[in-house]
Amino acid sequence: MRQYGLIGFPLVHSFSQKYFSEKFLRSNINDAEFLNFSLPKIEDVENVFKNHPHLQGLAVTIPYKKSITQYLDEVDNIVKKISACNCIKITKERRIGFNTDITGFEKSFIKNLKPEHKKALVLGTGGAAVAVEFVLNKLGIDYLLVSRRAPGTAISYSDINAEILSAYTIIINCTPAGTFPKIDEAPALPYNLLSKKNYLFDLVYNPPLTRFLQNGKEAGCTIQNGYEMLVIQAEENWRIWND
Repeated sequence: MRQYGLIGFPLVHSFSQKYFSEKFLRSNINDAEFLNFSLPKIEDVENVFKNHPHLQGLAVTIPYKKSITQYLDEVDNIVKKISACNCIKITKERRIGFNTDITGFEKSFIKNLKPEHKKALVLGTGGAAVAVEFVLNKLGIDYLLVSRRAPGTAISYSDINAEILSAYTIIINCTPAGTFPKIDEAPALPYNLLSKKNYLFDLVYNPPLTRFLQNGKEAGCTIQNGYEMLVIQAEENWRIWND
């Protein structure tokens, strides 16, 4: 039996397991299963590798997209550049890291871009955010990082005002804020200053309309959740695992 899986913590609700289990049924793939590995600490991944010799691929989610790289034998050029991995191909000899967040985000994101969308605010500085940064650089879109801790390269949420929102019309949520079951949470933004010029993209997919996106919708913004991104990313993972 071929095995694939997802590592992260906590895995309250797994898109990947449901998606691949349904894919296997739909495609009459009877020799594969998809497992969830909820790991309280990244060191526990070694037990996953050791105890599952038939494992051929892993997806990686919060909070291990950066720290997983130290447990790999090889990474592709994109992972070398951004130091974040969300897809691992496992062979008898090697564990090879890839980043399919980039493909998923770019293909989903560009469909709603308009001429006025020239600059972006990127909320969060984790593994998902670096994939978003990679795509924005590729597209020539200037951006500012926003963080509660506001490291040297980021601004804080309290810095965001009408002037910034007028110039940085794209807002991309790369944090887990608003994810089920904490559906009443949202990034601390001045939502009353949003307008129809703003484009809000949320990497969260559950619920489909997060508080972040609901606030944007009420202001007339263009909005997009993370579901399509995850579907594209999952299919890219499957291609890599079976290539």
